[in-house]
Amino acid sequence: MDALVIGAGPAGLMAAEALVAAGRSVVVCEAKPSPARKFLMAGKSGLNLTKEEPFKAFVGRYDADWLRPMLEAFGPKEVTDWARGLGQEVFTGSTGRVFPEAMKASPLLRAWLGRLAASGVHLRIRWRWLGFENGGLAFDTPGGRQVLNPAVTILALGGASWARLGSDAAWVPRLAEKSVAIATFKPANVGFRVDWSAHMTRYFGQPVKGAALIAGHQEERGEFVISINGLEGGGLYAVSRAVREGAELRLDLLPDRSEEELAAQLSTGPGKVSVTNWFRKALRLDPVRIALLQEWGRPLPRGNALARLVKALPVPHQGPRPIDEAISVAGGIRRDALTGGLELKALPGVFACGEMLDWEAPTGGYLLTACLATGQWAGRAASADIRERTA
Repeated sequence: MDALVIGAGPAGLMAAEALVAAGRSVVVCEAKPSPARKFLMAGKSGLNLTKEEPFKAFVGRYDADWLRPMLEAFGPKEVTDWARGLGQEVFTGSTGRVFPEAMKASPLLRAWLGRLAASGVHLRIRWRWLGFENGGLAFDTPGGRQVLNPAVTILALGGASWARLGSDAAWVPRLAEKSVAIATFKPANVGFRVDWSAHMTRYFGQPVKGAALIAGHQEERGEFVISINGLEGGGLYAVSRAVREGAELRLDLLPDRSEEELAAQLSTGPGKVSVTNWFRKALRLDPVRIALLQEWGRPLPRGNALARLVKALPVPHQGPRPIDEAISVAGGIRRDALTGGLELKALPGVFACGEMLDWEAPTGGYLLTACLATGQWAGRAASADIRERTA
């Protein structure tokens, strides 16, 4: 074969598409019984494909400037056109997030796999990569141990979250022993553990709306959810990196109102009504935000101090949830271990893409776009490598 792709997630499938479009013969090996399991899981909540916004703002959401040329080559417009090319019409929500009209991943994936098969891509499932062996790549397969010797290989094995879906990071020691520099994985877009009092049990599963999350100098508005384990959800994920790195997490329960305004409204005290009813009437807080204020703010101060607390309520937490529960990860193959074409410097002819690489971004379409973009970039670079070898 010309090219071997290991991993049939979005990055691997896009690499295979780029290779076959260049006329290469391609085999894709997937350890699981079916491809793109994490992609399908993401699609259960709507499949946010990308984000429609000015490119400068879009690329600024990544912590890796070196992704820019890849995102310029395959960014939000290209992702949208790609989905439409597979017969999946899309729409853009009020926040700029782009979704397929079907609001799930399975129709798009079926169309994509069909197009790849028609183009000559061969998918082999239950082929688990075991490592390098005698100049080739060894696999545990339904037919026994196999060793393949492709002209080029693209690794698209995912990061270290949701191991049951395939991203188990089993590849890390195999590359490390070949002198590939790898940054330690850390959870990204992850919830945080909170030891709740019994009073909060009634609020488990309820969303918190209308608040802003503050982590250091970063402030984000977005919905998050109270769960039995703590806090989770998109609004929290947007600040999870800053909190993971040590920033104090606080809540502004009324971000559209000033501290001075709140102080004036709270100056008279609750009088004869309960504190809960006072907050509801004076501040128009809903029961969930009142519960958080009482959970973390008692004993409640009075006057200006109470207004400050409403605007900057400290969130005591016990750190991030386990990495396997994270939406994505930070860390992976370091940039200095790669060429500009995403080839591993220590392993000529072997390329990598997707969440294996050391980059981080928030949810909202950024993760999937970068996986697709790096997959296409690696596929095109690998095809060019074959051409140079055979010239």
